[in-house]
Parts: sequence; C-alpha cells; structure tokens
Amino acid sequence: MSASNFNPIWEDSIYGTGNHLNKYPFDNVVTFIFRNFPRNKPRNEIKILEIGSGAGNNLWFAAREGFSVTGIDGSKSAIDFAKKRFEEEGLKGEFLVGDFTNLPLKDDSFDIVIDRGSIVCVGLEAGKKAIQEAHRTLVKGGLFFFNPYSQAHTSFSSGTLQKNGQVTDIEHGMLVGVGAISLYSHRDILDALPCEKWNIKTLKHKEVKEIGIYQTVHAEWEVITQKI
Repeated sequence: MSASNFNPIWEDSIYGTGNHLNKYPFDNVVTFIFRNFPRNKPRNEIKILEIGSGAGNNLWFAAREGFSVTGIDGSKSAIDFAKKRFEEEGLKGEFLVGDFTNLPLKDDSFDIVIDRGSIVCVGLEAGKKAIQEAHRTLVKGGLFFFNPYSQAHTSFSSGTLQKNGQVTDIEHGMLVGVGAISLYSHRDILDALPCEKWNIKTLKHKEVKEIGIYQTVHAEWEVITQKI
C-alpha cells in the first residue's frame, strides 16, 4: 500500500512481530458468504476478493470451500504468512502486497468483495476510494460486504478525532494499539455508498457491551450492498 495510506504499525509492530496472524475466519464473513454466494455457477468459478486480507484467515475458509480467492494487503509479513499457509495446505489463492485504494486488478472480475475491518485503517476519503475500487472490480450485481467500526465504539470517544476522520491516541476499548482508525457514523456509511452506484441490501449496527470494571462497548456496522 502506498506510504500515504498504509499505516506501517501493521507491518512493523503487529503482523511483522507475529501478532494478529489469525488462523480462523470471522463468523460474520462465513455467514455472509454462505448466505450470498451465487448459486448459478460452480464454486471454483466464483471469485472472491478480500481487501486488507491480513493473514488470509477468511480466504483460507473460502478456498477450503472451493471458491477462487484473491487477497491484497499492505503488509508483506501478512501476505507471506498467507502464501505459506496456502502452500503447506495445498490450497489455491492469489495474494498481493498492495494498496486497496488503487487495486492492481481488472474491472468487473469478482463476484464478491469483502472488507472486514480493514478500510477503517485509512481516512474517510481514502476509504471512499477503496470502496470505489471495490465497485470497479465487482461484476454487475456483485456483492460487497463492508464491516467498519462504529462511532458508538468506546475507542471513538477515548481518542483524538483528526480532520481526515481518523481517531488517534486511543486510550480505551478494543482498538488500543492499532494506530489511527476511522470509526463510521450512519451518515459516513451512506456517503461512502452512493445510491447511484450501490443498492444497500442490509444495514446492521451491532453493539457488544462488557459489563464489569471496564464497561466498554464494541460497536460495528455490517453492510451488504450490491453493485448497480
């Protein structure tokens, strides 16, 4: 990813040091794929792209289920981990180090694009560019799963909001230590998914509250939207 967009903390302090190299998929990604993959063609012809694919844990699941998968991430360590795992397990997949705001991929080439908490790692305008790239690479009628954090999250109010929409110096909540993060309002979601390009199928807001000493809130959006 370009220096202007990729936060080096993910390479230098997280993936590069062996942290967050998740092995198993997120349950909401599993649910989304199984409920929404096209039923009119074989699985090996259904192409899934994950932007900000990290260690490839979501695509590992998808590849095991027979889908054709591609992942892109700004961290070389994460991509190397995913490639090695796929090779060791005999799975097929393409993994690229690159910028998800400027995808090195063809127009109209994927049935599904997934973002699970990755676009939040750039500012709101850069996030719009990433979503525009997701739109460009999707086939007409293809689906985009957009899963950003919400401003109802404890980490939003415990940091410093910058002009680009990112929150820095987060002191509380589950997002401590991951650098600058954009947390989305309902208006931000709608601005990023203009109705002339996208048909929003579902828009959910989820909150998990920890009851106890810390009383933190983890809040996120789950959006399924279709390319018009």
